[in-house]
Amino acid sequence: MSLDGRLVSGIGVLSAVVDSGSFVKAAEALDMTQSGVSRAIARLEVLLGIRLFDRTTRSVTLTDEGRRLYEGAVPLLASLEDLAESASGSATTIRGRLRVNVDPYFSRLILAPALGDFMASHPELSVDLVTREHLGDLVTDGVDLAVRFGEQPSSGMIGRQLLKTRVLTVASPAYILKHGHPGHPSELENGKHLCVDFRDFQTGRPFVWEFQRDAERLTINTPGRLIVNDVGTLHRIAEEGLAVAQVLQLGVEPALREGRLVELFPDWPNERFPLYALYPSRNLPPAKVRAFLEFVVALSR
Repeated sequence: MSLDGRLVSGIGVLSAVVDSGSFVKAAEALDMTQSGVSRAIARLEVLLGIRLFDRTTRSVTLTDEGRRLYEGAVPLLASLEDLAESASGSATTIRGRLRVNVDPYFSRLILAPALGDFMASHPELSVDLVTREHLGDLVTDGVDLAVRFGEQPSSGMIGRQLLKTRVLTVASPAYILKHGHPGHPSELENGKHLCVDFRDFQTGRPFVWEFQRDAERLTINTPGRLIVNDVGTLHRIAEEGLAVAQVLQLGVEPALREGRLVELFPDWPNERFPLYALYPSRNLPPAKVRAFLEFVVALSR
């Protein structure tokens, strides 16, 4: 099939419907009528000989064929837009809407305090942050990029590891004064210490407490009397002296500097937890996505 204006225009409308989640919102974004959007999608379906959307009175979702088209064609269009900007001398201008699926821990403790600088650097860009525990479906949700902690399951997405942050075992000075400073990770198993576990949203089970020192690896079975699934609660429990916790170094540095938390086992320094960026396509990400990725990586330096 030859590339013509109808195909390019139709895919642009398809992208707007997916990104906004409805024909009505796509019409508003494109300054079209709802019937105009419907006709454009109908023409594209006839041109390609496939059905792109399953429609009900309450929702619009991509068919399998529509999903394949969106995943393959929309990133190509975004790359063409970037090339056009580069040719016109405006490659440094980041504009439009960026929708990002963000890990709650990363969003609350790391991203939010620094987001103002990013927005100020790109005044023509609007950012829509979707903060939730689960990745979901980036294409169906109209998400340009996801930033998630932890090893990512195979989801058809393209993953790029941005960084690895240390996993620290911490307690407050008050806890250490009351219960003593454990000299070895294995002492956390003997019942003398209360440990707060954090639930893994992917598996539904608490994270295993692991320690690494060079080639030596150690797994600890904590008593498991206290389990939480909120990072803010985890940190508060540790700072209040109620329990020992395992936390990510990225985001907890202020509490360590100010003495609210103490690292218990600095001689076990090698346990790491990764942060990934996920995209729906192998093609070159749009300039707005690249700019956000550079910003995220800079936050960890």
